[in-house]
Amino acid sequence: MKHYRRIGFIPLSILILSLLVLHACAAFPNASHDISITVEDNGQVYGAQVPIGTNVQTVLERLGLTLGVLDRTEPPTYTILNSSSRITIIRVKEIFETEEVVVPFEQQVVKNESLAEGETRLVQPGENGLQRITYRRLLENGTEVARNVFKVETISEPRPEIVMVGVQSPLAPIDLPGHLVYLAGGNAWLIRESTGNRYPLVTSGDLDGRVFSLSPDSKWLLYTRQSKETGQINTLWVVNLTAERPQPIDLKVANVVHYAEWVPGTSLTITYSTVEPRSAPPGWQANNDLYRLTFSSDGRIIKNEKLIDSNAGGIYGWWGTLFAWSPNGSYLAFARPDSVGWVNLKEQTFEPLLSLQPLETGGDWAWVPSLRWTADGRFLFTTANATYGDTGGSSFTLKALSVDPLMVLDIVKDTGMFANPVPLPENQGLPQWVAYLQALFPSQSDTSRYRLMLMDRDGSDQRALFPPEGSIGLEPQHPVWSPLSSLTSSRWIAIIYQGNLWLVEVPSGQVRQVTSDGLTRRIDWK
Repeated sequence: MKHYRRIGFIPLSILILSLLVLHACAAFPNASHDISITVEDNGQVYGAQVPIGTNVQTVLERLGLTLGVLDRTEPPTYTILNSSSRITIIRVKEIFETEEVVVPFEQQVVKNESLAEGETRLVQPGENGLQRITYRRLLENGTEVARNVFKVETISEPRPEIVMVGVQSPLAPIDLPGHLVYLAGGNAWLIRESTGNRYPLVTSGDLDGRVFSLSPDSKWLLYTRQSKETGQINTLWVVNLTAERPQPIDLKVANVVHYAEWVPGTSLTITYSTVEPRSAPPGWQANNDLYRLTFSSDGRIIKNEKLIDSNAGGIYGWWGTLFAWSPNGSYLAFARPDSVGWVNLKEQTFEPLLSLQPLETGGDWAWVPSLRWTADGRFLFTTANATYGDTGGSSFTLKALSVDPLMVLDIVKDTGMFANPVPLPENQGLPQWVAYLQALFPSQSDTSRYRLMLMDRDGSDQRALFPPEGSIGLEPQHPVWSPLSSLTSSRWIAIIYQGNLWLVEVPSGQVRQVTSDGLTRRIDWK
């Protein structure tokens, strides 16, 4: 017979009470599970008892401490605290301070052949510039930990001191009509009445030569300056030639690489096209746009309106578009790597008249033909290419586009890509000459040097003017005609040869050297 041991009975009330005690212990941790936290805030010390697992942000909130936008803590606010710890609040303050700094002027020495050798003349006294520099100071709990330049503002540009030093020159002065301006050593110079009378117009030393053009009345010079600003290639300026002390005027226009020119029949009005700077060659992406800007004689911008919106510009349009107003302002011609034609400003459209085969240059540049009108506005002279042979080489033909009737005329073949024809700027007198360049090696015209040529505008009576046969040729450029002084006087063509300004008399072909410092880059004459 089996025997069973009796198990004692536990009352239900005692069991329930035990469960409640266990639950209370789980819900309310023992005080021994709290940790001590010390908070230091800019010299003030606070203490707190918090449960294990509390983060720093919660501790600050319990103590009623708030952080500013720049303030931080050590350890960071998201840190979970598992043992007694010390929290440090770092109060961060940002302070901006400004100071004005003097920018010393530079000293420039300019050689001048019109002064006796060794003679010096102070052309322009130097003036210091002034900059306002804003610094950003960062303070942590009252101690400066960082200081850097936040902004630099130019209050006034420094004005360089320019001393003209005479150098010996065997070049005899000659009388000239109108105003002849030339760019040498980054500065603009004016020759008035005689090559012996040369005056500095712009002496900033930073003219880049992309734009260098006299107004139709020869009172203003439009030019571009290199820019030191981030995101700018250059800036557009004008200066009054007739002022007693010419003061350059900033037109507040940047990044003009291909085109800016005076509008015929208007006063103090120009049109220009812009590019967007790029880090990759060639350094820009053309907008192929067109703006018209009018300014007052004191430099105030009266109006700056967009005539043509930014556009792709056709094949190789990244390089840019050239424009040319007819002498009476009735037509606006354009030239692109793939076409030449007219611009319909009302519709903002380009109407090709002459289609071109875009030239594969094999480099980071594109070929765009030059555009020049005859004085009567009947013909537009340009250059077009054609592919020949199995090698795909190109030949170039000087052409004239007739306005009325509308047609394209071949004038001279195998001129080279940089023929740059320039018709005589007046209607008076016959014949109506056209100056142009002829490549010494037409099949390699991109690297060839050139010879200055003269012809009647129908292509007849072609003759070489300069340099003499067997001499080093000219670099590609646009010849510049002298203004008309009288119907019986000779005409001059200004050119740059080996870095110097030369004059070629027409029709005799006699030549005169004007400068000898080798620094001349651009010319204009009106």
